[in-house]
Amino acid sequence: MNIPDIDMLRAFYASYTERVNNAKNVLGRRLTYAEKVLYAHLYNPEQDIKNYKRGEDYADFKPNRVAMQDATAQMALLQFMIAGKDKVAVPATVHCDHLIRADIGAEKDLPEAKKANKEVYDFLKSVSQKYHIGFWGPGAGIIHQVVLENYAFPGGMMVGTDSHTPNAGGLGMVAVGVGGADAVDVLTNQPWELKMPKLIGVHLTGKLNGWATPKDVILKILGMLTVKGGTNSVLEYYGEGVKSISATGRATICNMGAELGATCSIFPYDKQTEEYLRKTGRNEVADMANKCAAELKADKDIEKNPIEYYDSVLEINLSDIEPHLNGPFTPDAATPISEMTEKGAKEDYPMTVEVGLVGSCTNSSYQDLCRAASIAKQAAEKGITPKGQIIINPGSEQIRYTAERDGIISDLKKIGAIIMTNACGPCIGQWHRHTDDNNRKNAIVTSFNRNFRKRADGNPNTYAFIGSPEMTVALAIAGKLDFNPAKDYLVNNKGEKVKLDEPKGNIFPPKDFAVEDNGFIMPDDANSKDVEVVINANSDRLQRLQPFAPWDGEDLTDMPLLIKTQGKCTTDHISMAGPWLKYRGHLENISNNLLMNAVNAFNEKTNCVKNQLSGEYAEVSTAAKAYKEKGISSIIVAEDNYGEGSSREHAAMEPRFLNVKVVLAKSFARIHETNLKKQGILALTFKNKGDYDKVKEDDRISVIGLKAIAPHSTLTVVLKHTDGSKEEITACHTYNNTQIKWFKAGSALNATTK
Repeated sequence: MNIPDIDMLRAFYASYTERVNNAKNVLGRRLTYAEKVLYAHLYNPEQDIKNYKRGEDYADFKPNRVAMQDATAQMALLQFMIAGKDKVAVPATVHCDHLIRADIGAEKDLPEAKKANKEVYDFLKSVSQKYHIGFWGPGAGIIHQVVLENYAFPGGMMVGTDSHTPNAGGLGMVAVGVGGADAVDVLTNQPWELKMPKLIGVHLTGKLNGWATPKDVILKILGMLTVKGGTNSVLEYYGEGVKSISATGRATICNMGAELGATCSIFPYDKQTEEYLRKTGRNEVADMANKCAAELKADKDIEKNPIEYYDSVLEINLSDIEPHLNGPFTPDAATPISEMTEKGAKEDYPMTVEVGLVGSCTNSSYQDLCRAASIAKQAAEKGITPKGQIIINPGSEQIRYTAERDGIISDLKKIGAIIMTNACGPCIGQWHRHTDDNNRKNAIVTSFNRNFRKRADGNPNTYAFIGSPEMTVALAIAGKLDFNPAKDYLVNNKGEKVKLDEPKGNIFPPKDFAVEDNGFIMPDDANSKDVEVVINANSDRLQRLQPFAPWDGEDLTDMPLLIKTQGKCTTDHISMAGPWLKYRGHLENISNNLLMNAVNAFNEKTNCVKNQLSGEYAEVSTAAKAYKEKGISSIIVAEDNYGEGSSREHAAMEPRFLNVKVVLAKSFARIHETNLKKQGILALTFKNKGDYDKVKEDDRISVIGLKAIAPHSTLTVVLKHTDGSKEEITACHTYNNTQIKWFKAGSALNATTK
């Protein structure tokens, strides 16, 4: 088996240990594993090694590779085309996994998707061929599972245009989710800028048992830290407990670190990692990693005194972990299954589980499907008819093919499970749910990573709970949200009380992985110059980008308030997925969904804001267009963790396209704040969060002091109320000198291509 990008890997491992040792010598101290990988990837390692202040200082990095999923690759590559390069500077891949709608099953859904999305797939395939990018076609699999199987490697660094890129941390990578503009920096060999992250050490002891899984580890941590608890931090796992967790189990944990707001998460290299590399056909990578093994983990003695090296430390005894259900509506609402009966009654949850969904980039490995199938097989053998529907999305064609060969798919089908395409499907809102009423209050359980309101099926009253694949299947079989399979009995078709045994499953297939056609197309360098990237000028799905205008050098004055959002405002609220995914390559069309799910603080309605020019209420995008047509800039005001969730830079490009110049929030999610900066929008925070309450619906708002903007400076925000009174408040920012240049140039891309 050919190992992708083997020359890059050989060069990397040949210099890795030397780079780490050089960093230790300059800094004069031991390093954690995350620090080793970060320092080994500094853009100018000879000059850039210094003691960065974690969580504050920015550093420039040079990642080894870039991964892009189809929904975000469109905008990323449209931006790359503006940069004027002949080919990408580092290995890169595109994965067609987001645009495939889950409806009645893979046999029908995949051909339908290829037909409906042909224009986009043809664009992505041609642009990949032209610029030397690997192309994984529709049906090949979910980006992060495919990356884990083919590209992730210990000690490496990658960026991906999807927030769950940290999945690769399961194999020991610093893998970070970014917006398309960040990816373009790496693809064009520019320095990739990142705030040097804080380090959260997670000490694992004990061993998982019973129904507890790696998924429950991260679900518990989410309950401890919340969706903001990992912001600008790397979670580094260590301790004896690590050894018992498989590589794909580690990937699950790292994947959902994104829900903590973490930059990424990482596990050390060990026998589990080595075995996964060898089982997926990468013996030479394992051999090279073994030679660097001492530097693919934290230095000795760090575990003895971790608080000296990490900014904070979590202690997790795996032996005490029990199955969790997190939700509804937020992934950090953690509930052990033993407490669900009491909590369900207290919170008035709908307690009937109507659908169980297994898959997503978080839990679609061979081991995941094998353990889920072990529950399905029991149900069939013990005569239990599932109460709820079961839907499966395998992680890759290799996983699906192998699982079918080994009887896993058959075991799932025997209890009525529907096998969807190897794609994201319901996890990203690509689900045609067959239901009597898509506004009815109901409960579903998923093995996904996010459960924001409306995300899976568009129903605001679907209570989505996140659990492990095995718990998802068990709860769908039982049809009860508070079913505890470790203790509770079910009644089979004969009226007998029966109990489900603990799930079992192989980490690897006994006969090794197999696949007939993995769906990959290698770049053809010999003919790349002859490839034409065609974008129909009349297309409603693809649109060439025009550079944003630079800053005019003046303060921003008398901006009408576009919306003051109330409560959680994720990227799903700012730029809805689901049916809107088809417009991800057309900035003008997708801008029609701007903030359509955000709650207006003044009337508690969605997609209903006051147009200050007419005095009438309108959709958010309609009001923004009205201001733009008159040459008027506008401003968005928001609460904490604005932009939580996906890495989708459309949530930053849409307001920029509609002439929003400022987002003033209590705080930002990391990726979204960077995306705003990259697109030339001012991302400001209230110095006093209580000043949020001073902003009124009809305010005209000015930002004063922009000519003197500098790192660590503050800006004055003037609120002009309709009664003629004014209030001045102070706004803060985190812009460094490079980012200020982006703002002045109109975008980061403008600054690097002018």
